[in-house]
Formats: sequence, C-alpha cells, structure tokens
Amino acid sequence: VQLVESGGGLVQSGGSLRLSCTASGFTFQWWVIAWFRQAPGKEREGISCITGTENSTSYSPSVTGRFAISRDNTKNTVYLQMSSLKPEDTAMYYCARGATYTACPNWRPPSIVDYDHFGRGIQVTVSS
Repeated sequence: VQLVESGGGLVQSGGSLRLSCTASGFTFQWWVIAWFRQAPGKEREGISCITGTENSTSYSPSVTGRFAISRDNTKNTVYLQMSSLKPEDTAMYYCARGATYTACPNWRPPSIVDYDHFGRGIQVTVSS
C-alpha cells in the first residue's frame, strides 16, 4: 500500500489549494480514504473522508463549507479542494486508507484509529 500526497505549498490567507493523494498497491475503489492534518505541537486531526464508490463524505466542523473532498477511481486519486484558507489551516496534511470495514459516517469526521495506512504528508502553509 502506498499513498503519495502532492499539491501543497505556501498560500496567502483567503487563497485556495488543491491537494492530491495518489494510491497504489490495492484495489482503490474498495476503500474509504481520508485526509488528516497535524500542526506543530498538536494532535493529528481528521478533517474529511470519502467512501469508495458511493462518494459519501464527511467533514470536520473546522473545514465544513471551505474544503471539498472528491475522488477519481480511474486515476486512483483523492482530492482535497481547500478554499478560504486561514493561517490556522497551516499543517502537514496526510491522506490515509481506512482499515477493513471502516465507514465514513457523515455525522462525524474521520478518526485516526480507523485508518491503518498513511502517506508521508505534505506541508500547507497559509500566511496572514
């Protein structure tokens, strides 16, 4: 299992970025994929997830209305479109594959205990 994030960088407050997570080594469409982030000195936070084929999604309250997750199963890729970025969005962003039978209920953000493979992460920095 391999997950590789791309698309991070430096952006001004109010700007946008699109992160990509490209997967290999497993049947991509069968698995829930999530995005997490971790700021210095803070715990890793689940921010969004998407199911394999139904494209059901969930978001953390901290990003609802600003971030949008999507996937293209023909490209083995999940995207995170981030808009109206704030300095507090600055963090390392990680994509992750859910463990067996992991769901993506729309009433709560993803929990780290439900995911067993993570990418190396990519830095997003939002300047004020």
